Amino acid sequence: MRGSRWGMVVCVTLEFLALGVWVGGLLVLIGAVIPAVFNTFGGQDAGGLFLTRTFEGYNRFVLGALTILSAATWYRWWSGDPAVRVSRGETLVLLLMIVVAGIIIVVLHPYAASLQAQAFAAKDEGVRKAAFEEFFRVHMPVRSLYIVNLFLGLVLLGMKAKRSIRWESV
Repeated sequence: MRGSRWGMVVCVTLEFLALGVWVGGLLVLIGAVIPAVFNTFGGQDAGGLFLTRTFEGYNRFVLGALTILSAATWYRWWSGDPAVRVSRGETLVLLLMIVVAGIIIVVLHPYAASLQAQAFAAKDEGVRKAAFEEFFRVHMPVRSLYIVNLFLGLVLLGMKAKRSIRWESV
């Protein structure tokens, strides 16, 4: 067994913190920020732009959380400590989270943001309507993938909680 006991406590604490940011951040965005924006801001343009910037900020937090989760998972695997071993299921869920987040952050969100900017810049109502239709067509999979990643984050959190309870009862 390599690594110190305190190192492992810090590692597991950081994993829970990263998952708290991942899951909690998305729950706050979906449950509080989105409804508040569209009930407060004067129009679709201002509210939509604000939400785009908010999700860009959330995506940066997700990148940080993924970095912490990946490093902590590697550290637990490297330590060889059976109390905090890395299961195949945990690794699979983390890899799925990375793939889904990568698709959102690298491909879909930037494309949706550019379509949104085009729609906001359009002066002709027909062009604007077509641009918004394309934006919403692309944005639907983005929203769906955020929900998938929320679910994966909850699954990983549950796996870690289960391991934590099992460890406590030994």
